[in-house]
Amino acid sequence: MAQIELHNVQKNFGTNAVIHDITFAVKNGEFVVLVGPSGCGKSTILRLIAGLETPTAGEISIGGRVMNDVPARDRDIAMVFQSYALYPHMTVFENMAFALKMRKLSKPEIEQRVREAADFLGLADLLQRKPKQLSGGQRQRVALGRALVRKPQVFLFDEPLSNLDAKLRTHTRTELARLHKQLAATMVYVTHDQVEAMTLGQRIVVLKDGAIQQVDTPLNVYRRPANRFVAGFIGSPAMNFVRGEKRDREYVSAGIRFPLPDSVRNVSGKEIVLGLRPEQLRIGKAGDGCVNFNVFVEVVEPLGNELLIYGRVNDERLVIRAEAGAEIVPDDRPSIWFDPQQVHYFDGATDVSLR
Repeated sequence: MAQIELHNVQKNFGTNAVIHDITFAVKNGEFVVLVGPSGCGKSTILRLIAGLETPTAGEISIGGRVMNDVPARDRDIAMVFQSYALYPHMTVFENMAFALKMRKLSKPEIEQRVREAADFLGLADLLQRKPKQLSGGQRQRVALGRALVRKPQVFLFDEPLSNLDAKLRTHTRTELARLHKQLAATMVYVTHDQVEAMTLGQRIVVLKDGAIQQVDTPLNVYRRPANRFVAGFIGSPAMNFVRGEKRDREYVSAGIRFPLPDSVRNVSGKEIVLGLRPEQLRIGKAGDGCVNFNVFVEVVEPLGNELLIYGRVNDERLVIRAEAGAEIVPDDRPSIWFDPQQVHYFDGATDVSLR
């Protein structure tokens, strides 16, 4: 396995700059997820690492060796694409063995590697089938097996689960986590799904418009987002935002007013955006130190184990996560509370976290 390092990497397509001064490292044996909305540049970064694109500026190294001018075939990387890209006329065995044959490995070694990967991925009984005879999940496992048999120093995944249904996506996600644990391999995974990022990555790189917004562990990104974009992108349902202002030492908005915590009172900006996770909003009356206000309920979604309550405070819309037994119906005006020490505050001008 090997460490991956990107230093001040930029990528332009003509006059259009799509990657802006990217710097981060993937440790040896680490699972790092690149996450962000469509068009943020995450797949382009993966293609730069793989050698399918050439950086306009900056340096990419793998295992301590600069790779800028090294062809993709010589980087010892295996890539799993969003489309399975299987040869339809070949069997599962032949698909998995193809790259090994191109490298002119001996037949016994090819047989051994394919059998080992097939046993690991539960494909042993499917080796003589053609891709058209397989389900979507089985095809995805064949694509994984084709990468696995090569025993590369780096695995790259470009949204490999996006073509699967929800149940199969969850199952395959678990299989990928198990694969990484057993191989202790260096893996870089691209997705727009923040659930995949949170559950798979040891660290995640949050991207927007070709620039890094935050690099940290999933829990730190969730609990301590660097800015409003990260706070709104990571978490489902998304964080609620209420725009207000600082008056003396208080936060004031339409319908909500309370003394600001000491950590926020002395900020220089006047405009403050309050960030509230749906689970940080509680139904009922709270004691001293907490903030109470009323919400007009518009929609209630019962999900079995919980309720999602969609409400409004004047012109601000909020989502509240409540226990399944909460007796709330549309048009109610329940009392809601939160702890001002636990919620998030963002600069209204720059969107940077104030905590």
